Amino acid sequence: MKLIDELYELYRNKLTGDEEDIDMLAFAFLEEMSREDLLKIIQDLDKQELYDLMGLYLIESLKGKFAQDDFGARSVNSYPSRNVH
Repeated sequence: MKLIDELYELYRNKLTGDEEDIDMLAFAFLEEMSREDLLKIIQDLDKQELYDLMGLYLIESLKGKFAQDDFGARSVNSYPSRNVH
């Protein structure tokens, strides 16, 4: 994906690449994007990139849902949302 390559080239010498840095970069990027900007990026994806994006979204969302249900049996609202807006 061109966007990933561009972000990587821009920040590869500025960040360590650990999970915290990547989360920070992703959330900062998303905060700057409008809905229309994001839809344009999605429209520009090829079929495989779109499948990869949706696959990752489905996997992570389902992991969160199952973790919430499992942990929710022990405490209420224990799984924090990662919504940037």
